[in-house]
Order: sequence, then C-alpha cells, then structure tokens
Amino acid sequence: MKRSTRRRLNRGVLYAVLLAVVVGLILGVDWHTVRANFFSPGARDNWHDLITVGVKNTLIYTFIAFAGGLVLALVLAIAKLSPVAPYRWLATAYIEFFRGLPALIVILAMGFGVPIAFQWTPPGGVIGAGLLGLLLVAGAYMAETIRAGIQAVPKGQTEAARSLGMGGARTMVSIVLPQAFRIIIPPLTNEFVLLIKDTALLFVLGVTFQQRELTSVSRDFMTSGATAGTATSLLQAAILYLIITLPLTRLVAWLEKKQQRAR
Repeated sequence: MKRSTRRRLNRGVLYAVLLAVVVGLILGVDWHTVRANFFSPGARDNWHDLITVGVKNTLIYTFIAFAGGLVLALVLAIAKLSPVAPYRWLATAYIEFFRGLPALIVILAMGFGVPIAFQWTPPGGVIGAGLLGLLLVAGAYMAETIRAGIQAVPKGQTEAARSLGMGGARTMVSIVLPQAFRIIIPPLTNEFVLLIKDTALLFVLGVTFQQRELTSVSRDFMTSGATAGTATSLLQAAILYLIITLPLTRLVAWLEKKQQRAR
C-alpha cells in the first residue's frame, strides 16, 4: 500500500472514530432531563442580575487584582535580578511561597487569619481581604513572567544605553522594560484570564449579594428565584464567562503568532 493511501486511510479512521464518539454522546444524553435542568423557562429573569452584579463585580475585582499584582510583580522581578543578594533571597522566598499555596488558602488567610493575628482588617472589609489574597498570588506568578521578559531583552540594548551615559534606573525604565513588556504581553493576558476565573473563589469569605461575582450570583439562583432547583443559572454563568474570556484567549493566540512572525 502506498504511503499516501495509508495516510488517507489513517485519517479516515480518525474521522470515523471522532464521529462515532460524537454520535455516542448525542445518543447517550437524556435530553429531556438536560432540558428540565439547564434550560428552565425562567432563565430570562436571571440575566439582569448576572450581568449588572455578577459580570460587573467580576471585571472590577479582576482589574484591581491584576493592577495591584502587576505593580507587586514588577518590584519582585527587579528585586530578584538585583545584584544585592538579600533582595534576591527575599524575592525568591516570596515567589516560591505564594506559588506553592492554593489561591483559596491565601484568600482564607487574608479574610480570617490576618484580622485575628494582627487585629487589622484590609481596606474594603472581606472583599478587600479577598482581593489582597488574589493580588499576592497573582504578583508571585507575574513576577516570574516579568523577570523572564527582562532577561529576554538582548544585553546589547543595555550596554548601548549605558554607553550613551544612561544610569541603571533610566536604562531599565526607558530601554529594558518597554521591550520586556512587549515580549510578555501574551503570558500576562493569560494571567488576566486566570484571574477572571479565580474571582469565583471570593465566595468563601461570605460577601453580600451586591459584592458577589458571577459564580456566586449564579449559585444564588440555584436556590432562589425562577430557576431554583435547576442548574440553569450555572449554564448562564458559563456562557457569560466564555463571552469574556474567549476574545482574550484569541487575542493571546494572535499576539503569539505576531511575535513569531516578527522573529
């Protein structure tokens, strides 16, 4: 058998297997039960609160945690590249510590542990504590991304700037960081998408309805309202999450292709 014939045959088998799996899934689903549990007629009553409370708070929390985490990450990245050893040790210890902990534990620690230990509540109450937890974790991850971006800038750029009489700080701010951020835009966008989903963890702190993010609002509609007793609101929340995140993930893919073409 010719190689091209064998290749077409293998491809045909793969398509047949995929088609069989799809048909099996379609035939195996109890569509009556799915319709009753995920497509309740009262779903249209949920959209207003899901969007005006859930989506709004999710985006606000994400922007706050991302902006704070980015500032923290920049400081940590520069400290980790510092010629002063104690700065490097402290930055490395922080990054390893918070990358090694689940975000849920950090949020709980900020919401319940810190107020007890230090008799201090972060600004904004429980939601401020939760955002602080997200910020601390996001900062640890983004610090490594920024450090990698800084190290990816050719050393010749720094040497050329120093030969023109620029100081170390000015070289970093004017020459290195702008180029580093162009390199790390795709991974930073990925971190933003992860933060959108991580805001769902804030429900563990017991926030009020007006402070709730998208997942918490949808959970409320599972026990009250026109879709109580069904998972319709979860399906609605999933659709809204996809509307927010899919354009961002496609943006990351486009940026990565653009960077590859530029190399």
